[in-house]
Amino acid sequence: MSSLSLAVRDSSTMLRRNLLHARRYPSLTLNLLLTPVMLLLLFVYVFGDVMSAGIAGGGAGRSGYIAYLVPGLLLMTVGSTTIGTAVSVSNDMTEGIIARFRTMAIHRGSVLVGHVVGSVLQAIMSVLLVGAVGVAIGFRSTGATALEWIAAFGLLTLFALALTWIAVGMGMVSPNAEAASNNAMPLIFLPLISSAFVPVDAMPGWFQPIAEYQPFTPAIETLRGLLLGTEIGNNGWLAVGWCLALTVLGYLWSKSVFNRESK
Repeated sequence: MSSLSLAVRDSSTMLRRNLLHARRYPSLTLNLLLTPVMLLLLFVYVFGDVMSAGIAGGGAGRSGYIAYLVPGLLLMTVGSTTIGTAVSVSNDMTEGIIARFRTMAIHRGSVLVGHVVGSVLQAIMSVLLVGAVGVAIGFRSTGATALEWIAAFGLLTLFALALTWIAVGMGMVSPNAEAASNNAMPLIFLPLISSAFVPVDAMPGWFQPIAEYQPFTPAIETLRGLLLGTEIGNNGWLAVGWCLALTVLGYLWSKSVFNRESK
């Protein structure tokens, strides 16, 4: 078999392994998934009328706030589910299974590829579930064409890939699962200080740069524009740029740590 065929075969095996782990131990995924769902319900039914005062000049109402909120929660879901990746990678690194894999005749990168692909698939499934909850409580995509739907799905997948590689690196440098979970907390915290819940313009002036110059805000604004048919501006290019930069950074970081640990 060629090296490419071996890499694909071994990566597929590792992918099945990670999906089986997720199926046998669903509690971590469910706990992380509940966070965006509970935030969605909380901000819609408890804070919805108040928060909508800052949307569209105060005339959006609860239904308008649902439309504003859901795109941000979808990307927050991606960040939440990839925390499980950091924990899973940390467990593999500390429990000795990686050392055993290194003694076997398998492709070196298949272990990381299996984690990444499995995490991206789980993130997309989680996004679909949260999106279904959003539709159930009143979210409607208005003015979005089929091409914009495809672009929105592509953005979510690319964003999941970028955060997953970062989470893999975090898991590899963490001494245990608890540390991995703590190290990955920015993946949940950053959406809270982005434009997911209120527009950047509605924030205090000193805080606006913090919310604006981070990866979640342009991605949220791009996804919101794609799903609602509103203007995207430069946010599309910024979102793709952030995704590519984080993917490359996470890949190089993870590869460097993995190769260093192999010696």
